[in-house]
Amino acid sequence: MEPHGPACPSSVLFGCELTANTKSYTFQVDEEDDSDHILALSVVCLSDGAKDECNVVEVVGRNHENQEIAVPVANLKLSCQPLLSLDNFKLQPPVTFRLAAGSGPVHLAGWHRIMHREDDSFEDDEDLSEEDEEELPSIMPAKK
Repeated sequence: MEPHGPACPSSVLFGCELTANTKSYTFQVDEEDDSDHILALSVVCLSDGAKDECNVVEVVGRNHENQEIAVPVANLKLSCQPLLSLDNFKLQPPVTFRLAAGSGPVHLAGWHRIMHREDDSFEDDEDLSEEDEEELPSIMPAKK
């Protein structure tokens, strides 16, 4: 039987579109949810109908002092850079994506990774593994 960790991960596809009419999108999870959530952005690209103008996408979040900060993550232009790979840029919700300049449409795509916490029965298994660890010193290799 394989040992299991404290959480079981799952991933779902994420996507949103920013336009002149919808300049921002906030990704958040239910505050009651005790799972850990990570949003990994893979790609930011201009969608069909985009004009040849600078489209600046910002990520709005909170820093270590809980102050709101906005950081530009992409500057796209149809004629020179219509797509940007973000290599699974990881963010912790809540986070807002904002079209700071341009009219889009800009599409963001990535993965929403959820680390589900196991139920109370896991704690019972953990107690058993601690007992097993106490037996380990008797089977250690001999000293040379």
